[in-house]
Amino acid sequence: MTTSPIADRRDLDFMLYEVLGADRLCAYPRFAEHSRETFAAALDVAHQIALEKFLPHNRKSDLNEPQMVDGRVELIPEIGEAVQAYNEAGFAAALADFDAGGMQLPFVIAQACDSMFSAANPGTIAYPALARGVSNLLSEYGTDEQKRRYMRPILEGRLLGTMCLSEPHAGSSLADIKTIAEPQADGTYRLTGAKMWISAGDHELGENIVHLVLAKIVGAPPGVRGISLFIVPRWRVETDGNRGARNDVTLAGLNHKMGQRGSVNTFLKFGEAGDCYAELVGEPHQGLAHMFHMMNEERIGVGMGAVLQGLAGYLYSLQYAKERKQGRHPDQKDPTSPPVAIIEHADVRRMLLQQKCYVEGAETLAYYASMLVDRAHDADEAVRRDSHLLLELLTPIVKAWGSDYALKANELAIQVLGGYGFTREYPVEQNYRDNRINPIHEGTNGIQALDLLGRKAMMHDGAALKLLLARIADTCALAAEFDDLRPLVERLRALAALVVEATRATGKRMQAGEVRLSLANATHYMTAMGHLVVAWMWLWQAATAQRALPDASESDRDFYAGKLQATRFFFATELPLAEHAARLVRDADPSAFEMRAEWF
Repeated sequence: MTTSPIADRRDLDFMLYEVLGADRLCAYPRFAEHSRETFAAALDVAHQIALEKFLPHNRKSDLNEPQMVDGRVELIPEIGEAVQAYNEAGFAAALADFDAGGMQLPFVIAQACDSMFSAANPGTIAYPALARGVSNLLSEYGTDEQKRRYMRPILEGRLLGTMCLSEPHAGSSLADIKTIAEPQADGTYRLTGAKMWISAGDHELGENIVHLVLAKIVGAPPGVRGISLFIVPRWRVETDGNRGARNDVTLAGLNHKMGQRGSVNTFLKFGEAGDCYAELVGEPHQGLAHMFHMMNEERIGVGMGAVLQGLAGYLYSLQYAKERKQGRHPDQKDPTSPPVAIIEHADVRRMLLQQKCYVEGAETLAYYASMLVDRAHDADEAVRRDSHLLLELLTPIVKAWGSDYALKANELAIQVLGGYGFTREYPVEQNYRDNRINPIHEGTNGIQALDLLGRKAMMHDGAALKLLLARIADTCALAAEFDDLRPLVERLRALAALVVEATRATGKRMQAGEVRLSLANATHYMTAMGHLVVAWMWLWQAATAQRALPDASESDRDFYAGKLQATRFFFATELPLAEHAARLVRDADPSAFEMRAEWF
């Protein structure tokens, strides 16, 4: 099969350096000790570990799900070996300060490293990725003592972590959670409640598990305004950092999943014996805001993870299409002529090109959003402010559009392989199953769409949307220098204008009190906005490729030509869908809103 089944390093370098200029982050004092060479070294190590330790057991962990035995979770041993290799290489501390033993990498480079692991084995990478998210949150909101006892051991790879948000009765409706925190005289708390869908919620991969749990302090205000955030260790941690007694956290059951079966998913109960020790993180009643510090990065990670499963399926189906010989061209009348590779069939090329457009467009967007995280280290306050606004707007798109359309790419990969793609002998069916969770977890894509249209697009009088349109205009000006790209520039400008119309119309309806009708087509708005920003990413790639072509090597000329053709294809086949979706939002199509439950 292809040189690497989990990465296209030429394309990764193109996105990171030729398009986005990630190496320019080294001008920031925080990243001054890095260079493109140190970034490449980190990527090389990640690629090697992903190939040697993560990919080989991807199928085995799918066929051998975690089991609950005597109240504990049993995993195949290869998962622990892979997590250990990840931690020993320093990736648990990829974002941490040098002084804390970390790599102090930019977020965008850490995401690129994680992309290798996500493509190789999305179930296994969930364990250390969640732990790193916990350490990032504690770095921001934890006390010095909490950092010493919980964050530092995570960075060292000794502890792992989880996020505990959803509850059996509430799901995504966090305003309705019932987990209660009772204050104690010593400043700690005792928790009582239950949490569902907790990834990596119980296992023996490390010395301890640090649960970050959303709960309401007794007497807290109703709804999300009363939510606080707590550390709940699986084992209590003594003041000297050693593991103490078992905390009152009970594994109540496992959820058996369609995909990503290697990452255990649990139902946890807290305080059944009345003694679940907990520590408040940050300020009381600010738990949701604190958790979203972790959630926003996790949502970029979910979008990226989805795209990488799309990429894995695309790379496999591409190589398969080059090697599989079947059929002849429609105008070949001689049945004795040799069959052609199926990549010669126009419809197979269409399916491959569609995968390429979805995957490489969404991947570039995810890396762009990741760089906005890194812009928080810019010396210019205006740059920091604008980057934060853009990140707020783009994060739900990275998560929702990326996971929706990467899944479509997986469907197409199966279709390229035909009947073989539907069997377990080939990896593309598992790619699809593993990817199907991504439109659901970390906030369903419907919730992401409501957030995008109902809050993000209109916050601060549309400031983030105005910034986005300005960035798109900059790329249009760059691309307009090339005759071949000018028609695409006009198409993108027209779509942007239509999205603005839809946003303004929705804003007016919401001001008039028609909130439910206004948000009934939020998913269509996500389609329109997602296609808009991915088309922007493709136009940016096309302009970069066009500029590089005159001096390119022969192999690079083919690479750049592929980028230009993919851009033309995306604009020709996908932008009409976005235009239609924007009109549905602008005109407030009432079809779903007016449908009554009793009519089904």
